[in-house]
Amino acid sequence: QVQLVESGGGLVQAGGSLRLSCAASGLTFSDHAMGWFRQAPGKEREFVAAIRWSGDVTKSADSVKGRFTISRDNAKNTLYLQMNTLKPDDTAVYYCAAGRGRWRISNSQYEYDYWGQGTQVTVSS
Repeated sequence: QVQLVESGGGLVQAGGSLRLSCAASGLTFSDHAMGWFRQAPGKEREFVAAIRWSGDVTKSADSVKGRFTISRDNAKNTLYLQMNTLKPDDTAVYYCAAGRGRWRISNSQYEYDYWGQGTQVTVSS
C-alpha cells in the first residue's frame, strides 16, 4: 500500500520560512518523479514544483521561483519543499504526489498516480 505523508506545515508570518517533508512508503521512491501541489480555499489545485528521480532536474511554478526549492533524499524516501519569503497568497493545503515514472516532471496533476493527505500552510500578513 502506497503512503505519502506530508509534514511541516503550520502558521507563519509573511516573510518567514517553512520546510515541508513528504515521507513515502509502499513504493520504490527512486522509480518516481515527485511533485508538490497546493490548493487554496475555493481555488483549483495548482502545481508548485516537481523533481526528477535523480534530483538533478526540477521545475517550479513562476509564482514560487526564487522562493521555494524542491529536493529529495532517495536514501530516506523523502521529498522536501523549502519555502522562503512566504506570502499570504501561499496559504493553502500542500500535497505531495508521486509521478507515473522516473523522468517526466509534469505540472499536470493528472500525471501523478499517488497523493498524500496534505498539510496546511497558513501565512499571516
